[in-house]
Amino acid sequence: MQKISVVLAAASLLPFSAVAQKTPIMITADLSEAPRHLYHAEIDLPVKPGPVTFITPQWIPGNHAPTGPVSQIVGVEFTANGEKLAWRRDDVNLYEFHLEIPKGVSSVHAHLDSIVESRVSKELACLEWERLMLYPTHIPVKDIAIQPSVTVPAGWGIGTALTPTGTGAPPPTTGILEDDHHPTPGATTTHYAETTVEQLEDSPVITGKYFHEFPLAPEVTPKHFIDVVSDQPEDSNLRPELLAEISNLVREAGAAYASHHYNVYHFLLTLSDVAGGEGLEHGQSSDNGIGEKGFSDAMHQLPESDLLSHEFTHSWNGKYRRPEKLYEPDFATPQQGQLLWVYEGMTQYMGNVLAARSGLKTQAQYRDMLALSAASLDNETGRNWRSTEDTAIASSVDRHPVLWANWERGQAYYQEGELLWLDADTLIREKTGGKKSLTDFQHIFLGKGGDTGPLIVPYDRAELIRDLNQVMTYDWAGFLHQHIDLAEPHADFDGIKRGGYEVVYTDKPNAAERLFAALGGRRAGAVDVWYSLGFRVAGDGTVGDVRWNGPADKAQLAPGMKIIGVNGQLFSGDALKQAIDDAKGTSKPIHLITAQESDLGTVDIDYHDGQRYPALKRMEGQADLLDEITKPLSPATVLPKAEEKSSN
Repeated sequence: MQKISVVLAAASLLPFSAVAQKTPIMITADLSEAPRHLYHAEIDLPVKPGPVTFITPQWIPGNHAPTGPVSQIVGVEFTANGEKLAWRRDDVNLYEFHLEIPKGVSSVHAHLDSIVESRVSKELACLEWERLMLYPTHIPVKDIAIQPSVTVPAGWGIGTALTPTGTGAPPPTTGILEDDHHPTPGATTTHYAETTVEQLEDSPVITGKYFHEFPLAPEVTPKHFIDVVSDQPEDSNLRPELLAEISNLVREAGAAYASHHYNVYHFLLTLSDVAGGEGLEHGQSSDNGIGEKGFSDAMHQLPESDLLSHEFTHSWNGKYRRPEKLYEPDFATPQQGQLLWVYEGMTQYMGNVLAARSGLKTQAQYRDMLALSAASLDNETGRNWRSTEDTAIASSVDRHPVLWANWERGQAYYQEGELLWLDADTLIREKTGGKKSLTDFQHIFLGKGGDTGPLIVPYDRAELIRDLNQVMTYDWAGFLHQHIDLAEPHADFDGIKRGGYEVVYTDKPNAAERLFAALGGRRAGAVDVWYSLGFRVAGDGTVGDVRWNGPADKAQLAPGMKIIGVNGQLFSGDALKQAIDDAKGTSKPIHLITAQESDLGTVDIDYHDGQRYPALKRMEGQADLLDEITKPLSPATVLPKAEEKSSN
């Protein structure tokens, strides 16, 4: 497999003209009506007379599922020499469009409209190219030449890793603006260099009225930028402290991975309560969307602290090095996810480690958040029937479970992978007396080929094991089999213990969990009694997930029920926690009045051990490897805040 990978990498290094068609597809993405939730495309496709089939992307890299939005592509129209051409959608592959090209025609023009449900507001828009792209089928997408242009409302800035074209020296994200193409009055069009369908799909665009671009870590080559659009003008002007931390992230990633696999890198960031959240990796950029105030200060930043570092890590792990079954020659062939515990799991581990090394979170906050993740996995009862490998294999159909999510497990390969790679890191450090670490493995595995442009070099499990053995000879095949292939009743805490800590439960939330609860948002439930009663409940009393075989489950509480009363009082978070305290050490059950659909009922929960919240406790006599792992590697990194030693 290693020889095949080298051959693939060498082929990818061939000049573009040696592998691609001579005449490129020309595509103009028109985002000038983004505030109306509409995008448009004008596409010129080189053809020959006879039958032809065009296709739009279905299996989107990074989504691990067939998420191409073909149902939202409307207004499809083909013309040649000014005459409309009839087309028919394929009866089986609904992403394909069949046409018959008349004699004498060498180019077909396609017009597409796209209905955009998310990632737009009246002030900004994000384009992932599957919304508009069309190209001939049955040709590897790396071999199809395409030249893009992007039209946006007048005055809106553009952020992308695409290379602008034209005379002069345009700013890197604004390109060459034309005045002769106005789909909407005042709109401007930017032209970009020829690329491939594979690379264009990997090159999103953000645009907005309130746009800023900031250079990062200016001493580092290749160059790095963060491009920001927001709904409010003050939000896109990022804090100097945050910019310093993201510059540290650039330095720390270079030290961790000893390579770069892009010609330029753009963090693309949308700050909006309207346009929705996102975290999607690309080779030369990342598409990151959070709430309007998500980076406004250090407190709001913590829940999002690993977003940029996670997606940035994917440029190495997931884009450059990709599991062989997740890399197909086109966007129509189904992807297979069995190594997602590397693709996503190691990225989950390193995203959090790099966030701590760069100052996006403190070392104490890293430990607090690790405690929350580890305890959640240990109490995820679906692990009794389902292996981590199975969650990866089924990733395309089991994305975001809602009811009984802990029994279903969903995308457990993220957090399970984080613990797995922490285990491997601490194991290497312990057995080599601190002389080696997972960093040495990443230099080998992610740094193959040295600095390159945006390439894809596939791997399999056998290569992964060989590279681990280059760092330290060990039964890595058995290690992975135990933790990945088998259903384990408990989460892998070995890395935490080797790191000098143990997972414990206290009667108060740790500092990070208290902050999440105060902020609300995606990481916080209104009331979390998961480790005591075994459920999570919203502020209005609606029960979210219920822990399978936990106290609430045994009492017949179910997701979707609404709690009206607690021990004779109207429901509130405080009343529920007080009931837990009152029942501690007694034999008295906690009495709930519930509503389900049109019926009222009662639930009595037999639980008497008090409130329980996860934390990490320092183990005496052991080296603090967690702090060693999260120390900066780059001598240029300066952490902007003092580290508190303990959060307990």
